[in-house]
Amino acid sequence: MSSIFGMSHNWTLIVWTLIAIAFLIVFIAKFKWNPFVTLLLSALLLGFLTGMKSMDIIDSVTKGLGGTLGTIAIVIGLGTMLGKMMAESGGAEQIATTLVNRFGEKRVHWAMMIVGFIVGIPVFFEVGVILLIPIIFTVARKTKMSLLQIGIPILAGLSTVHGLVPPHPAPMIAIDAYQANLGKTILYSLIVGIPTAIVAGPLFGKWIGRRIQVEPPAELAEQFSSSSTRKLPGFGITLLTILMPVILMLIGSIASIVDPDASSGFTLFCEFIGNEIIALLISVVFSFFSLGFARGFTKEQISKFTSECLAPTATIILIIGGGGAFKQVLINSGVGDAIAQIATSAHINIILFAWFVAALIRVATGSATVAMTTTAGIVAPVLALNPAANVELVVDAGFWMVKEFFNMSVPQTLKSWTVMETLLSIVALIIILVLSLVV
Repeated sequence: MSSIFGMSHNWTLIVWTLIAIAFLIVFIAKFKWNPFVTLLLSALLLGFLTGMKSMDIIDSVTKGLGGTLGTIAIVIGLGTMLGKMMAESGGAEQIATTLVNRFGEKRVHWAMMIVGFIVGIPVFFEVGVILLIPIIFTVARKTKMSLLQIGIPILAGLSTVHGLVPPHPAPMIAIDAYQANLGKTILYSLIVGIPTAIVAGPLFGKWIGRRIQVEPPAELAEQFSSSSTRKLPGFGITLLTILMPVILMLIGSIASIVDPDASSGFTLFCEFIGNEIIALLISVVFSFFSLGFARGFTKEQISKFTSECLAPTATIILIIGGGGAFKQVLINSGVGDAIAQIATSAHINIILFAWFVAALIRVATGSATVAMTTTAGIVAPVLALNPAANVELVVDAGFWMVKEFFNMSVPQTLKSWTVMETLLSIVALIIILVLSLVV
Protein backbone atom coordinates (compact mmCIF):
# COMPACT_ATOMS: atom_id res chain seq x y z
CA MET A 1 0.00 0.00 0.00
CA SER A 2 2.81 2.38 0.92
CA SER A 3 4.59 1.66 -2.38
CA ILE A 4 1.39 2.48 -4.31
CA PHE A 5 1.07 5.72 -2.33
CA GLY A 6 4.75 6.46 -2.99
CA MET A 7 4.35 5.96 -6.73
CA SER A 8 1.21 8.14 -6.88
CA HIS A 9 3.07 10.84 -4.93
CA ASN A 10 5.95 10.63 -7.40
CA TRP A 11 3.61 11.02 -10.35
CA THR A 12 1.95 13.98 -8.62
CA LEU A 13 5.36 15.67 -8.32
CA ILE A 14 5.98 15.02 -12.03
CA VAL A 15 2.61 16.62 -12.91
CA TRP A 16 3.37 19.72 -10.78
CA THR A 17 6.75 20.02 -12.50
CA LEU A 18 5.15 19.85 -15.95
CA ILE A 19 2.70 22.60 -14.91
CA ALA A 20 5.59 24.81 -13.69
CA ILE A 21 7.53 24.23 -16.94
CA ALA A 22 4.41 24.98 -19.01
CA PHE A 23 3.93 28.22 -17.03
CA LEU A 24 7.56 29.13 -17.74
CA ILE A 25 7.33 28.52 -21.49
CA VAL A 26 3.92 30.17 -21.98
CA PHE A 27 4.76 33.36 -20.06
CA ILE A 28 8.09 33.82 -21.86
CA ALA A 29 7.02 32.72 -25.37
CA LYS A 30 3.43 34.01 -25.51
CA PHE A 31 3.27 36.89 -23.03
CA LYS A 32 6.91 38.01 -23.55
CA TRP A 33 7.65 38.29 -19.82
CA ASN A 34 11.24 38.83 -18.74
CA PRO A 35 12.88 35.34 -18.55
CA PHE A 36 14.65 36.08 -15.24
CA VAL A 37 11.41 37.15 -13.52
CA THR A 38 9.51 34.22 -15.06
CA LEU A 39 12.14 31.69 -13.94
CA LEU A 40 11.90 32.98 -10.36
CA LEU A 41 8.07 32.85 -10.48
CA SER A 42 8.20 29.30 -11.90
CA ALA A 43 10.54 28.23 -9.10
CA LEU A 44 8.16 29.68 -6.49
CA LEU A 45 5.14 28.07 -8.20
CA LEU A 46 6.86 24.65 -8.28
CA GLY A 47 7.83 24.98 -4.61
CA PHE A 48 4.27 25.78 -3.49
CA LEU A 49 2.68 23.13 -5.74
CA THR A 50 4.97 20.40 -4.37
CA GLY A 51 4.20 21.38 -0.78
CA MET A 52 7.51 22.94 0.27
CA LYS A 53 7.50 25.36 3.23
CA SER A 54 7.60 29.01 2.16
CA MET A 55 10.97 29.75 3.80
CA ASP A 56 12.45 26.54 2.33
CA ILE A 57 11.40 27.73 -1.12
CA ILE A 58 13.13 31.09 -0.60
CA ASP A 59 16.22 29.32 0.74
CA SER A 60 16.29 27.01 -2.31
CA VAL A 61 15.89 29.94 -4.71
CA THR A 62 18.70 32.01 -3.16
CA LYS A 63 21.08 29.07 -2.77
CA GLY A 64 20.31 27.80 -6.28
CA LEU A 65 20.88 31.22 -7.83
CA GLY A 66 24.02 31.92 -5.78
CA GLY A 67 25.45 28.43 -6.24
CA THR A 68 24.95 28.55 -10.01
CA LEU A 69 26.49 32.00 -10.42
CA GLY A 70 29.37 31.37 -8.00
CA THR A 71 31.57 30.23 -10.86
CA ILE A 72 29.52 31.12 -13.94
CA ALA A 73 29.37 34.88 -13.25
CA ILE A 74 33.18 35.04 -12.99
CA VAL A 75 33.60 32.84 -16.07
CA ILE A 76 31.22 34.98 -18.15
CA GLY A 77 32.88 38.21 -16.95
CA LEU A 78 36.44 37.06 -17.69
CA GLY A 79 35.46 35.24 -20.89
CA THR A 80 33.69 38.34 -22.21
CA MET A 81 36.81 40.44 -21.51
CA LEU A 82 38.92 37.92 -23.43
CA GLY A 83 36.39 38.03 -26.28
CA LYS A 84 36.48 41.84 -26.30
CA MET A 85 40.30 41.84 -26.53
CA MET A 86 40.03 39.31 -29.39
CA ALA A 87 37.59 41.60 -31.20
CA GLU A 88 39.31 44.96 -30.65
CA SER A 89 42.74 43.65 -31.63
CA GLY A 90 41.38 41.95 -34.75
CA GLY A 91 42.26 38.51 -33.35
CA ALA A 92 38.77 37.07 -33.98
CA GLU A 93 38.96 38.47 -37.51
CA GLN A 94 42.36 36.79 -38.01
CA ILE A 95 41.12 33.36 -36.84
CA ALA A 96 37.93 33.67 -38.91
CA THR A 97 39.89 34.71 -42.04
CA THR A 98 42.38 31.85 -41.61
CA LEU A 99 39.63 29.23 -41.13
CA VAL A 100 37.67 30.48 -44.14
CA ASN A 101 40.82 30.53 -46.31
CA ARG A 102 41.94 27.04 -45.23
CA PHE A 103 38.57 25.26 -45.38
CA GLY A 104 36.69 27.42 -47.89
CA GLU A 105 33.36 29.13 -47.23
CA LYS A 106 31.32 26.04 -48.16
CA ARG A 107 33.12 23.81 -45.61
CA VAL A 108 33.81 26.30 -42.82
CA HIS A 109 30.97 24.87 -40.66
CA TRP A 110 32.93 21.58 -40.53
CA ALA A 111 35.91 23.54 -39.21
CA MET A 112 33.61 25.03 -36.56
CA MET A 113 32.70 21.55 -35.28
CA ILE A 114 36.39 20.61 -35.00
CA VAL A 115 37.12 23.87 -33.14
CA GLY A 116 34.25 23.18 -30.71
CA PHE A 117 35.35 19.58 -30.19
CA ILE A 118 38.99 20.52 -29.44
CA VAL A 119 38.29 23.60 -27.30
CA GLY A 120 35.59 21.69 -25.39
CA ILE A 121 37.83 18.82 -24.22
CA PRO A 122 39.01 20.36 -20.92
CA VAL A 123 36.52 23.22 -20.41
CA PHE A 124 32.94 23.50 -19.22
CA PHE A 125 30.38 24.02 -22.00
CA GLU A 126 29.66 27.57 -20.78
CA VAL A 127 33.36 28.52 -20.88
CA GLY A 128 33.67 27.16 -24.43
CA VAL A 129 30.67 29.20 -25.62
CA ILE A 130 32.07 32.39 -24.08
CA LEU A 131 35.49 31.81 -25.65
CA LEU A 132 34.14 31.04 -29.13
CA ILE A 133 31.21 33.50 -29.47
CA PRO A 134 33.41 36.24 -31.05
CA ILE A 135 34.64 33.74 -33.67
CA ILE A 136 31.07 32.53 -34.39
CA PHE A 137 29.86 36.12 -34.95
CA THR A 138 32.89 37.03 -37.08
CA VAL A 139 32.80 33.91 -39.30
CA ALA A 140 29.04 34.32 -39.85
CA ARG A 141 29.57 37.97 -40.84
CA LYS A 142 32.50 37.20 -43.17
CA THR A 143 30.83 34.26 -44.93
CA LYS A 144 27.31 35.77 -44.82
CA MET A 145 26.14 32.35 -43.65
CA SER A 146 23.32 31.81 -41.16
CA LEU A 147 24.40 32.35 -37.55
CA LEU A 148 22.98 28.92 -36.64
CA GLN A 149 24.80 27.17 -39.52
CA ILE A 150 28.07 28.42 -38.00
CA GLY A 151 27.01 28.23 -34.34
CA ILE A 152 25.30 24.81 -34.15
CA PRO A 153 28.45 22.84 -35.21
CA ILE A 154 30.49 24.58 -32.48
CA LEU A 155 27.75 23.95 -29.91
CA ALA A 156 27.53 20.30 -31.03
CA GLY A 157 31.29 19.86 -30.68
CA LEU A 158 31.32 21.49 -27.24
CA SER A 159 28.23 19.62 -26.03
CA THR A 160 29.40 16.20 -27.26
CA VAL A 161 32.71 16.54 -25.44
CA HIS A 162 30.94 17.99 -22.37
CA GLY A 163 28.81 14.88 -21.92
CA LEU A 164 31.03 12.09 -23.28
CA VAL A 165 34.77 12.68 -23.32
CA PRO A 166 37.14 12.56 -20.30
CA PRO A 167 38.90 14.49 -18.79
CA HIS A 168 35.71 16.58 -18.88
CA PRO A 169 34.23 16.99 -15.38
CA ALA A 170 30.86 15.28 -16.02
CA PRO A 171 32.27 12.02 -17.50
CA MET A 172 35.00 11.99 -14.82
CA ILE A 173 32.29 12.12 -12.11
CA ALA A 174 30.52 9.20 -13.79
CA ILE A 175 33.78 7.23 -14.21
CA ASP A 176 34.47 7.61 -10.50
CA ALA A 177 30.91 6.67 -9.51
CA TYR A 178 30.81 3.58 -11.73
CA GLN A 179 34.48 2.58 -11.17
CA ALA A 180 34.95 2.52 -14.96
CA ASN A 181 38.28 2.19 -16.78
CA LEU A 182 39.49 5.63 -17.93
CA GLY A 183 41.38 4.42 -21.02
CA LYS A 184 38.45 2.35 -22.31
CA THR A 185 36.03 5.20 -21.63
CA ILE A 186 38.15 7.67 -23.65
CA LEU A 187 38.34 5.19 -26.57
CA TYR A 188 34.58 4.49 -26.52
CA SER A 189 33.72 8.18 -26.08
CA LEU A 190 35.65 9.11 -29.24
CA ILE A 191 34.07 6.22 -31.22
CA VAL A 192 30.66 7.47 -30.08
CA GLY A 193 31.37 11.22 -29.95
CA ILE A 194 32.83 11.97 -33.40
CA PRO A 195 29.94 10.61 -35.55
CA THR A 196 27.44 12.03 -33.04
CA ALA A 197 28.95 15.53 -33.35
CA ILE A 198 28.94 15.27 -37.16
CA VAL A 199 25.21 14.43 -37.33
CA ALA A 200 24.09 17.02 -34.72
CA GLY A 201 26.63 19.65 -35.84
CA PRO A 202 27.42 20.39 -39.51
CA LEU A 203 24.60 18.22 -40.94
CA PHE A 204 21.78 19.45 -38.67
CA GLY A 205 23.28 22.98 -38.52
CA LYS A 206 23.10 23.37 -42.30
CA TRP A 207 19.49 22.15 -42.31
CA ILE A 208 18.22 24.32 -39.41
CA GLY A 209 20.30 27.35 -40.52
CA ARG A 210 18.17 27.62 -43.67
CA ARG A 211 14.95 27.57 -41.65
CA ILE A 212 15.73 29.86 -38.71
CA GLN A 213 17.36 33.20 -39.49
CA VAL A 214 18.60 35.10 -36.44
CA GLU A 215 20.87 38.08 -35.87
CA PRO A 216 23.21 38.29 -32.86
CA PRO A 217 22.17 40.71 -30.07
CA ALA A 218 23.05 44.22 -31.31
CA GLU A 219 25.16 45.19 -28.27
CA LEU A 220 27.15 41.94 -28.25
CA ALA A 221 27.61 41.94 -32.02
CA GLU A 222 28.94 45.50 -31.84
CA GLN A 223 31.41 44.80 -29.04
CA PHE A 224 32.65 41.60 -30.70
CA SER A 225 33.16 43.39 -34.04
CA SER A 226 36.63 44.71 -34.67
CA SER A 227 36.53 48.50 -34.61
CA SER A 228 40.25 48.73 -35.25
CA THR A 229 41.82 49.57 -38.60
CA ARG A 230 45.18 48.29 -37.35
CA LYS A 231 47.03 45.45 -39.04
CA LEU A 232 45.64 42.13 -37.77
CA PRO A 233 47.69 40.31 -35.09
CA GLY A 234 49.55 37.14 -36.11
CA PHE A 235 47.57 33.88 -36.29
CA GLY A 236 50.00 32.12 -33.91
CA ILE A 237 49.80 34.62 -31.03
CA THR A 238 46.02 34.94 -31.48
CA LEU A 239 45.58 31.16 -31.37
CA LEU A 240 47.82 30.91 -28.30
CA THR A 241 45.76 33.58 -26.52
CA ILE A 242 42.38 31.96 -27.25
CA LEU A 243 43.68 28.45 -26.45
CA MET A 244 45.59 29.45 -23.31
CA PRO A 245 42.67 28.70 -20.92
CA VAL A 246 42.13 25.39 -22.78
CA ILE A 247 45.83 24.47 -22.42
CA LEU A 248 45.93 25.43 -18.72
CA MET A 249 42.75 23.46 -17.92
CA LEU A 250 44.09 20.46 -19.85
CA ILE A 251 47.31 20.61 -17.79
CA GLY A 252 45.19 20.61 -14.61
CA SER A 253 43.09 17.68 -15.80
CA ILE A 254 46.12 15.58 -16.80
CA ALA A 255 47.83 16.31 -13.46
CA SER A 256 44.70 15.13 -11.61
CA ILE A 257 44.62 11.88 -13.62
CA VAL A 258 48.35 11.16 -13.24
CA ASP A 259 48.42 12.04 -9.51
CA PRO A 260 44.81 11.74 -8.23
CA ASP A 261 45.87 12.18 -4.58
CA ALA A 262 47.70 15.45 -5.39
CA SER A 263 50.71 14.14 -3.47
CA SER A 264 53.20 16.63 -4.95
CA GLY A 265 53.39 20.41 -4.92
CA PHE A 266 53.71 20.38 -8.73
CA THR A 267 50.34 18.58 -9.06
CA LEU A 268 48.70 21.12 -6.75
CA PHE A 269 50.17 23.95 -8.81
CA CYS A 270 48.90 22.38 -12.07
CA GLU A 271 45.43 21.89 -10.57
CA PHE A 272 45.43 25.52 -9.36
CA ILE A 273 46.30 27.02 -12.76
CA GLY A 274 43.94 24.49 -14.38
CA ASN A 275 40.90 25.72 -12.46
CA GLU A 276 38.62 27.44 -14.99
CA ILE A 277 38.59 30.74 -13.07
CA ILE A 278 42.37 30.93 -12.62
CA ALA A 279 43.00 29.75 -16.21
CA LEU A 280 40.71 32.45 -17.59
CA LEU A 281 42.18 35.11 -15.30
CA ILE A 282 45.74 34.26 -16.45
CA SER A 283 44.55 34.29 -20.08
CA VAL A 284 42.81 37.66 -19.75
CA VAL A 285 45.92 39.26 -18.21
CA PHE A 286 48.03 37.65 -20.98
CA SER A 287 45.64 39.10 -23.61
CA PHE A 288 46.22 42.61 -22.21
CA PHE A 289 49.82 42.22 -23.39
CA SER A 290 49.53 39.91 -26.43
CA LEU A 291 46.48 41.59 -27.97
CA GLY A 292 46.59 44.92 -26.11
CA PHE A 293 49.91 46.61 -25.46
CA ALA A 294 51.62 44.64 -28.26
CA ARG A 295 49.01 45.98 -30.69
CA GLY A 296 49.62 49.60 -29.63
CA PHE A 297 46.63 50.09 -27.30
CA THR A 298 47.12 52.34 -24.24
CA LYS A 299 46.27 51.24 -20.68
CA GLU A 300 43.28 53.62 -20.74
CA GLN A 301 41.92 51.98 -23.91
CA ILE A 302 42.33 48.47 -22.48
CA SER A 303 40.59 49.54 -19.25
CA LYS A 304 37.73 51.03 -21.31
CA PHE A 305 37.36 47.86 -23.42
CA THR A 306 37.21 45.56 -20.39
CA SER A 307 34.73 47.76 -18.51
CA GLU A 308 32.25 48.49 -21.29
CA CYS A 309 32.01 44.85 -22.45
CA LEU A 310 30.40 43.69 -19.19
CA ALA A 311 27.09 45.59 -19.47
CA PRO A 312 25.51 43.39 -22.20
CA THR A 313 26.24 40.23 -20.17
CA ALA A 314 24.10 41.29 -17.17
CA THR A 315 20.89 39.84 -18.63
CA ILE A 316 22.56 36.54 -19.52
CA ILE A 317 24.07 36.18 -16.02
CA LEU A 318 20.71 36.86 -14.32
CA ILE A 319 18.84 34.40 -16.54
CA ILE A 320 21.39 31.65 -15.85
CA GLY A 321 21.00 32.43 -12.12
CA GLY A 322 17.22 32.17 -12.45
CA GLY A 323 17.67 28.76 -14.08
CA GLY A 324 19.82 27.73 -11.10
CA ALA A 325 17.08 28.80 -8.70
CA PHE A 326 14.49 26.73 -10.59
CA LYS A 327 16.85 23.73 -10.66
CA GLN A 328 17.42 23.90 -6.88
CA VAL A 329 13.70 23.99 -6.09
CA LEU A 330 13.25 21.04 -8.42
CA ILE A 331 15.91 19.06 -6.52
CA ASN A 332 14.84 20.13 -3.01
CA SER A 333 11.16 19.46 -3.69
CA GLY A 334 11.95 15.78 -4.32
CA VAL A 335 11.18 15.80 -8.04
CA GLY A 336 14.65 14.39 -8.88
CA ASP A 337 14.06 11.45 -6.53
CA ALA A 338 10.57 10.94 -7.98
CA ILE A 339 12.00 10.65 -11.49
CA ALA A 340 14.57 8.12 -10.25
CA GLN A 341 12.00 5.96 -8.45
CA ILE A 342 9.66 5.85 -11.44
CA ALA A 343 12.55 4.98 -13.78
CA THR A 344 13.87 2.30 -11.41
CA SER A 345 10.51 0.52 -11.33
CA ALA A 346 10.71 -0.04 -15.11
CA HIS A 347 12.85 -3.12 -15.89
CA ILE A 348 14.76 -1.87 -18.93
CA ASN A 349 18.26 -2.18 -20.41
CA ILE A 350 20.77 -0.64 -17.98
CA ILE A 351 22.26 1.67 -20.68
CA LEU A 352 18.75 2.78 -21.68
CA PHE A 353 17.97 3.36 -18.02
CA ALA A 354 21.06 5.57 -17.48
CA TRP A 355 20.29 7.52 -20.67
CA PHE A 356 16.61 7.92 -19.77
CA VAL A 357 17.30 9.22 -16.24
CA ALA A 358 20.04 11.60 -17.48
CA ALA A 359 17.76 12.86 -20.27
CA LEU A 360 14.88 13.54 -17.87
CA ILE A 361 17.08 15.38 -15.39
CA ARG A 362 18.84 17.27 -18.20
CA VAL A 363 15.49 18.50 -19.53
CA ALA A 364 14.32 19.36 -16.02
CA THR A 365 17.46 21.19 -14.82
CA GLY A 366 19.06 22.44 -18.04
CA SER A 367 22.49 21.33 -16.84
CA ALA A 368 24.44 18.41 -18.32
CA THR A 369 26.82 18.31 -15.35
CA VAL A 370 23.92 18.20 -12.87
CA ALA A 371 22.26 15.50 -14.99
CA MET A 372 25.44 13.38 -15.12
CA THR A 373 26.18 13.84 -11.40
CA THR A 374 22.61 13.09 -10.31
CA THR A 375 22.30 10.13 -12.69
CA ALA A 376 25.57 8.69 -11.39
CA GLY A 377 24.10 8.71 -7.87
CA ILE A 378 20.89 7.07 -9.10
CA VAL A 379 22.42 4.47 -11.43
CA ALA A 380 25.48 3.37 -9.40
CA PRO A 381 23.46 1.23 -6.92
CA VAL A 382 21.57 -0.40 -9.81
CA LEU A 383 24.86 -1.18 -11.57
CA ALA A 384 26.08 -2.91 -8.42
CA LEU A 385 23.28 -5.44 -8.93
CA ASN A 386 24.20 -5.89 -12.62
CA PRO A 387 27.87 -6.98 -12.72
CA ALA A 388 27.60 -7.95 -16.39
CA ALA A 389 26.86 -4.35 -17.46
CA ASN A 390 29.63 -2.57 -19.41
CA VAL A 391 30.13 0.45 -17.15
CA GLU A 392 32.44 2.25 -19.59
CA LEU A 393 29.48 2.64 -21.97
CA VAL A 394 27.11 3.89 -19.26
CA VAL A 395 29.45 6.85 -18.71
CA ASP A 396 28.51 8.05 -22.22
CA ALA A 397 25.17 9.19 -21.63
CA GLY A 398 22.88 25.94 -21.59
CA PHE A 399 19.48 26.47 -22.93
CA TRP A 400 19.27 30.09 -21.67
CA MET A 401 22.85 30.98 -22.50
CA VAL A 402 22.42 29.81 -26.12
CA LYS A 403 19.06 31.58 -26.39
CA GLU A 404 20.48 34.93 -25.28
CA PHE A 405 23.80 34.81 -27.15
CA PHE A 406 22.06 33.83 -30.41
CA ASN A 407 19.20 36.29 -29.82
CA MET A 408 16.52 33.63 -30.32
CA SER A 409 12.97 33.31 -29.02
CA VAL A 410 12.08 30.34 -26.81
CA PRO A 411 10.36 28.48 -29.72
CA GLN A 412 13.40 29.09 -31.96
CA THR A 413 15.75 27.82 -29.22
CA LEU A 414 13.59 24.71 -28.78
CA LYS A 415 13.64 24.05 -32.55
CA SER A 416 17.42 24.50 -32.85
CA TRP A 417 19.33 23.97 -29.57
CA THR A 418 16.90 21.48 -28.00
CA VAL A 419 16.58 19.46 -31.23
CA MET A 420 20.40 19.45 -31.56
CA GLU A 421 20.77 18.19 -27.96
CA THR A 422 18.08 15.54 -28.60
CA LEU A 423 19.87 14.45 -31.78
CA LEU A 424 23.16 14.23 -29.88
CA SER A 425 21.53 12.15 -27.20
CA ILE A 426 19.68 9.74 -29.52
CA VAL A 427 22.56 9.25 -32.00
CA ALA A 428 24.98 8.64 -29.11
CA LEU A 429 22.50 6.23 -27.50
CA ILE A 430 22.10 4.23 -30.73
CA ILE A 431 25.89 4.00 -31.27
CA ILE A 432 26.40 3.02 -27.59
CA LEU A 433 23.75 0.28 -27.82
CA VAL A 434 25.34 -1.08 -31.03
CA LEU A 435 28.79 -0.90 -29.39
CA SER A 436 27.46 -2.75 -26.34
CA LEU A 437 26.66 -5.72 -28.59
CA VAL A 438 30.31 -5.88 -29.71
CA VAL A 439 32.31 -5.09 -26.55
